[in-house]
Amino acid sequence: MIRVLLVDDQSLLRMGFRLILDAEPDMEVVGEAADGATGIRLAAALHPDVVLMDVRMPGMDGIQATGAIVSREAAPKVLILTTFDLDQYVFAGLQAGASGFLLKDAPPTELLAAIRTVAGGEAVLAPTATRRLIDQLMPLLPDPNQLSNRDAVLNELTHRERSVFALLAAGRSNREIATELQVSEGTVKIHVGRILAKLDLRDRVQAVVLAYESGLISPGR
Repeated sequence: MIRVLLVDDQSLLRMGFRLILDAEPDMEVVGEAADGATGIRLAAALHPDVVLMDVRMPGMDGIQATGAIVSREAAPKVLILTTFDLDQYVFAGLQAGASGFLLKDAPPTELLAAIRTVAGGEAVLAPTATRRLIDQLMPLLPDPNQLSNRDAVLNELTHRERSVFALLAAGRSNREIATELQVSEGTVKIHVGRILAKLDLRDRVQAVVLAYESGLISPGR
């Protein structure tokens, strides 16, 4: 059973999510919160597997709440709820430790698939969504020329791992990476796993963030 905590200041939206989730045999809504502080408290008390987190709420916002929730031991996964006109908040949420983002108007099938994916330990950031997110967030990212840890990041990786990392950060799927590098998808999966382990990254979302923060990938590439 996937235990889900809803954190959103819109009661009607929470009600809609609850109706969809409670109808699934493998999901259960264990609590609701209308602000970030309450969300943190309930996450600690109820031990959900996944938190659906709104960004803009009264008091503590979803970004601060996400950081506080994922910093704890055995933390739940956090999905940021957003619209594309709030992409700057999405990037901040990913930096805070969220496992991905979900559009508030996503169809029920997409919502359910995202929750199951995150609960299974994967990130919810499809390649096409990654590219769109990157395009939207370029003006908000720090200037790579002012960042000093690019070499430190690259020194941890082999030449082939650097190539895979760059393509992964650009939003390519494992299949696309395999085609471009002329290797099998299985080989790509092994490289991705090693990259995440070496750089102490939780998932592909964090890889995208690190690649841009470190200057490995720059705007326009």
